[in-house]
Amino acid sequence: MKKEQQTKAKELVAFVEKARKEVAATTDSKKKQALEEKYNKELNAKKDAMDKNYTAKLTAIDTAISAKVAEQAKAGNYDVVLAKGVVLYGGTDITEAVKKAVK
Repeated sequence: MKKEQQTKAKELVAFVEKARKEVAATTDSKKKQALEEKYNKELNAKKDAMDKNYTAKLTAIDTAISAKVAEQAKAGNYDVVLAKGVVLYGGTDITEAVKKAVK
């Protein structure tokens, strides 16, 4: 997912560079302003779409992991599951079981 985000970010940078060149090549101030507005709208739309897509994927991953944690908790007959960093001492660590179930 990180690589996909990096690829999309590179595409946005290329889009911005193309837009800058086109705006710089335009000599008429009205046309230049219209181009700037057009490209700003396009850029914002692309950013919003990228952010929504990323958020949707993160939510799906979080939901899948939460489901696997719940599944492991039920299988192990646990009443409470805490994050590893919260427990100072004791307990049963089910991290590896959850990792295997998620993969």
